[in-house]
Amino acid sequence: MAQIDNKVSLLLDASNAEPDEDDLLDSLENDPSLDGFREQRLQQLHSEFTRAKHMRNQEHGTYTEIVDEKALMETTTSTKNCVVHFFKMDFNRCRIMDEHLDALAPKHFDTRFLRINVENAPFLVTKLKIQVLPCVLAFLNGISTDRIVGFEGLGYSEDTFTTRDLETRLLGAGVLTRAKTAGGEMIHRTKRKQADKDDGNDDDWD
Repeated sequence: MAQIDNKVSLLLDASNAEPDEDDLLDSLENDPSLDGFREQRLQQLHSEFTRAKHMRNQEHGTYTEIVDEKALMETTTSTKNCVVHFFKMDFNRCRIMDEHLDALAPKHFDTRFLRINVENAPFLVTKLKIQVLPCVLAFLNGISTDRIVGFEGLGYSEDTFTTRDLETRLLGAGVLTRAKTAGGEMIHRTKRKQADKDDGNDDDWD
């Protein structure tokens, strides 16, 4: 994908998941800081808006649950950028990961964000040696480029991280095009401790 002008990317990333193209074009046209590249930027904004609309029509920009592991394998091998969350319904840490992935999906329409219950994916769980949940795998052209086990490598402590922390990790894996999250909700240790009382250990599950 061609490099996007910084002004255009700022407008796109600051907009809602379903932005209005006319409003974005007006914002660009009325910006007094624009120079001789005005027409080029307008064309690029229109091109990006059209591409985003096309990608969203193909289920990009949504966080989707897949119930069949064969369908999941087909999707990860036929889509350039994929993020897959292997989860279990009654694990609180999986619910926390879902919240962050659900927040990222509409911002990063170039990437498919998927989730599958481990009970529906016995073959993949064995093949990929998934033993601790949540487990998030990043796929680039069908090849796994990163694996997030639990909350390992996210944030500054074991049980605290933001959506931006997760975005940064996925950027490093090469499955996101650029940073689009200014901040993110923090998941605090106190919430985790209370959840553990209700759900038990969320790590080993098999």
